[in-house]
Amino acid sequence: MALDRPAYRIKRHLLGKPLTTERISDEKLSNRTALGVLASDCISSSAYGSEEMLRVLVPVVGAAAFTLLMPVTGAILFVLLLLTLCYSDVVMIYTRAGGSYVVARENFGPNIAQIASVALLVDYIVTVAVQVSAGTNALISLAHLIGGGWTGLDHLQLPVSVAVIVLLAYGNLRGIREAGRTFALPAYLFMAAVGLVLVVAGVRGLTGGLPHADLNAPGVVPLGTPGNGWLYGASLFIVLRSFANGGSSLTGLEAISNGISAFREPQGRNARRTLITMSCVLGVLVLGVSTLAHFTHAVPYTDGTPTVIAQEAHLAFGSGPLGMVGLTFVQLATALVLYTGANTPFTGFPFLASFVAADRFLPRVLTRRGHRLAFSNGIIALTVVSLALLLVTGASVDKLVALYAIGVFTAFTMAGSGLTAYHLRRREPYRRVKIAVNGLAAVISAAVVLIFAVTKFTEGAWLVVVVFPLGVWALMRINREYRREAAALESIQASGADRPRVRRHLVFVLVDTLDLATLKALRYAHELRPDEIRAVHFSIDEAHGRRLAARWEATAATTVSLELVACPDRRLRHAMKELATRITADGETSLTVLVPRRLYSNALGKILHRGTGEAMAIALEQLPHVAVTILPFDVSRALRALAEGRAPQPD
Repeated sequence: MALDRPAYRIKRHLLGKPLTTERISDEKLSNRTALGVLASDCISSSAYGSEEMLRVLVPVVGAAAFTLLMPVTGAILFVLLLLTLCYSDVVMIYTRAGGSYVVARENFGPNIAQIASVALLVDYIVTVAVQVSAGTNALISLAHLIGGGWTGLDHLQLPVSVAVIVLLAYGNLRGIREAGRTFALPAYLFMAAVGLVLVVAGVRGLTGGLPHADLNAPGVVPLGTPGNGWLYGASLFIVLRSFANGGSSLTGLEAISNGISAFREPQGRNARRTLITMSCVLGVLVLGVSTLAHFTHAVPYTDGTPTVIAQEAHLAFGSGPLGMVGLTFVQLATALVLYTGANTPFTGFPFLASFVAADRFLPRVLTRRGHRLAFSNGIIALTVVSLALLLVTGASVDKLVALYAIGVFTAFTMAGSGLTAYHLRRREPYRRVKIAVNGLAAVISAAVVLIFAVTKFTEGAWLVVVVFPLGVWALMRINREYRREAAALESIQASGADRPRVRRHLVFVLVDTLDLATLKALRYAHELRPDEIRAVHFSIDEAHGRRLAARWEATAATTVSLELVACPDRRLRHAMKELATRITADGETSLTVLVPRRLYSNALGKILHRGTGEAMAIALEQLPHVAVTILPFDVSRALRALAEGRAPQPD
């Protein structure tokens, strides 16, 4: 511990003791914990799914939107059923993290699979921003309703959301199991809170005591006027747009298949059970919130607060002391589950990124586990990009939803179509049913993507439409570079290829001054047993060069002669490169350049000394027949030896 660097000691203090690789199996999630951790995103989306449907319908058909809401919700639940069957198939067939990416890769090849990987990566990034922003809205709604319409917290929307993302990142950097313990409880609190609202509202509705919301309250979305015609005057386009908006209720459904590696064995069976449980809970919540909106006429507000679910809780519990307690419980539970729903990408994104990186479509650094066995680089990357998105949109849920469902339903499309292709190639029981279910899921998901891309294009969806092809191109470009490098490095020649191809080996020791660091480099040069050793000083100060040469001649510490190379234009790297090129120009001479590097443990030493040698080494890296070795020398250790009355040594 005493030998650890200060940065590592800080890391250890913040994140805890490092976990060994053997502990990976201990970091797996039980089904109950997995439901809380991985399903938070999906379950919490019920808090704003019905509201997003109403945002489309209310301005067009007015109060008739609350009647039209129910068939649209029914269509959403039908899609939920199809996708649940589809992903139940996914987790049983593909028991490795990746979800629709794995399905697409196995059935359509790695290049087509990058459409799914980009869709999922974009989905995870937007999910973090949407869930956190919606959670902050829940808190502001609570203040709005308790304060009788007043709220002074609007200016905190962005800073609070940023702070929550940073906190989530910290929790996940501490490790999977600890994140699970921390983030599982809010999902169950939210289920209980919404269940309580539905029960109380149901009792009051049966007794005739359930009030309606004020459709003319200041700040509500302007009500349209239903006309004559199909579905209260709503065109098919509006209904489809509402259906697409309601598709945000299904976001997060793929999280379990993407994070299947976090489950205990048997992973497929445990993941399927958790998925089915999650879908049933989501279906009840979405139907319950929409039904309650249908009866109470809770209408969205232009600025997003108070939310529909907050209004429903307020109308169900009333304005008395107990009602305020119930409202507070519901809103706090909603905020918590939305915040922890943003935790789901912190589990899924790093797993997926590591899987894509292992296929050489993302940088390999994303495959490494960190201090606490989490994929730390993936967590950090997700945090940075989601924070940037949050800042650009000002933490506005309405702006973010335009970016949301395209990525989600593109992933659904890839999963459904991939499984359809999978079952088409096999003869198995219920083959036709599976083909029909997965094919229909793919078609409907593709339709939602198209609807969102068209109807939300000017509201921000253009960004995702542009990012998708660019993202796929970038991933394929990374893969091409990896393949080119591998082909170049693996082109091993005939036997004996490890034998030297040059006849002469020279070693240059770069000299700035005659000291212990230089002597260490000279000693190492002798150990290499080259044909010739040269000590080289590039002189930009003639007086310093003469003094160094005189001292070099006078000392008995070295048997190597010093060579002064004039460098009047002070372009040290250029001069070194020219010298190395000239020495190795015959094709039969190899050159090893030894660069003494003086290490300083204190900040002052680092400031007072330049790293010229390292810069010169970089200039030589691409030259043929030239190798560069940097030899560190601990100056602080020499200082301690001198202070203790001992003679410092070169090594």
